[in-house]
Amino acid sequence: MALLAMLDHASTPHTPLMQDPAFVQALRMCGQKPVTLPGGLTILQRRFAGLRVVMLPRASPPADLTAQLRHVGLHRSLIVLSPELPCRLGRSLRVMKPRTLSVLPLSGCAKSRRDALHPKWRNQLVRAEGHHLTVTRNRLDPDPKGMVLKLETAQSAARGYLNWPVALTSAFALTAPDQTHVFAASHRGESVAHMVFLTHGQSATYHIGHITNEGRHLCAHNLLLWRAASHFARSNVRDIDLGVLDGRTPGLDRFKRRAGGQPRRTGGTHLVWPGFTQPALAQA
Repeated sequence: MALLAMLDHASTPHTPLMQDPAFVQALRMCGQKPVTLPGGLTILQRRFAGLRVVMLPRASPPADLTAQLRHVGLHRSLIVLSPELPCRLGRSLRVMKPRTLSVLPLSGCAKSRRDALHPKWRNQLVRAEGHHLTVTRNRLDPDPKGMVLKLETAQSAARGYLNWPVALTSAFALTAPDQTHVFAASHRGESVAHMVFLTHGQSATYHIGHITNEGRHLCAHNLLLWRAASHFARSNVRDIDLGVLDGRTPGLDRFKRRAGGQPRRTGGTHLVWPGFTQPALAQA
């Protein structure tokens, strides 16, 4: 019996960040051993209590996944699937519900995108523009002790959220500097905010950011996101993944929605094991 008894394969309009060659190379630089399947997808490997687990991150599994895993000798491993988009899986156990991402489309001209902004968000953008903030775009400094990564380390520890390890972000910046974009704002010579984006295929993903109290007062992140969206639109990037919509952060969720972010559901997280006999629990 095929590993995936039923599968409505949903193709993605872009290369997911965690399937991008730069991400794979960054993992290798951090000592990980990702494996590329014959079809081109990348899987990760871990061991938990002596059990080998393989993970297919942010990609819809192909119908011949069993055969591809057999080709690399991993067909007897426990498999963790986290499809980029909802799809119908056969014999699997869902262990995490789908998440909802906020994705900002970049189609249309600058005027149409600006007109589509929520009035309150647009007013904040106008306010930021009136303060004559200086905005720059640079590559990410891969030094973990550099300003951006040092601030991220301190901020994640203070707020208790999980993101990529700083070493992985640093490795990504080293292996693919042109895919890193730091938009920074300063006011009267003082840094007040920055936003870091990673590009992959025809998409960009918001990765990390920081803002001071003055930056909030000046609505600096509105200006930075608008400038980033304008830059990426000119560079033929089709959308920006602004991250997960999380009810525990209503202010941040509102910022994303008012900027024009559209909800996009992922496919959840599922466990599959060859010979697993439970009825299918994951539905499209």
